[in-house]
Amino acid sequence: MTSWTAVSESDLDVAAHVAHVQDPAAGAVAVFVGQVRDHDPSVTGEVVALEYSAHPDAQRVLAALAARVADREGTLGVAVSHRVGRLGVGEPAIVCAVATAHRQLAFELCRELVESVKEELPVWKREILSSGEHVWVGLT
Repeated sequence: MTSWTAVSESDLDVAAHVAHVQDPAAGAVAVFVGQVRDHDPSVTGEVVALEYSAHPDAQRVLAALAARVADREGTLGVAVSHRVGRLGVGEPAIVCAVATAHRQLAFELCRELVESVKEELPVWKREILSSGEHVWVGLT
């Protein structure tokens, strides 16, 4: 099973992700869209944008994460991408689509992929607040 991945400054297209995972044997396509929200519970102030930056290896890492899911028994298609650059509130930051024969496995694998991207992809975000201040998120 192959997968389609991208770390890109271009807008993410949910329909394109779904198209990449189409298979005649697919009875389910689980899709996750993570989008920019106007707040962060751990930060005081209104979020007006996020700026994502990526390590040069981010594309390779994303491809490896997708391949782990694509190699799982029952996977028929995997597509995942993550934005970099400046995103406004409501814009998709990550889109993930996984096709399988049945919904339960599609949901499980989609969640697994999203969680592994969140934990392992070398992408960092800076929240831009309405006050003009910014806060880096997830740096340790």
